Amino acid sequence: MTAPMSEQLQRLAQALDVERQALVDHDVHALIRATGAKLEALRALEGTPPLGEGDHLQELAERNRANGVLLSRRRREVDWALRQLGRTEASSSYDAKGQSHTITARRPLAVA
Repeated sequence: MTAPMSEQLQRLAQALDVERQALVDHDVHALIRATGAKLEALRALEGTPPLGEGDHLQELAERNRANGVLLSRRRREVDWALRQLGRTEASSSYDAKGQSHTITARRPLAVA
């Protein structure tokens, strides 16, 4: 049996759970709130790092990585949907001369 988590780690665990649920539910507002709560919990942990809770930290790090994977998947879904609608997020690139250019690709949805 493992020792109970410190209050700070419990706050982080709760924020990670809420973050994952927001990603699953496609709830942008809940995701923003959860990310804020996660950052607050991480800042508190930076101030007073928990000692002797390496196993709990490892578990929480893995949950954070899993949330990151899910977030990347959601991002790809949004990018795909935007491309299907003929819209893309502005992304800059550099040419051979080192000049920055914004790439925009358009795709007609129908031909009249």
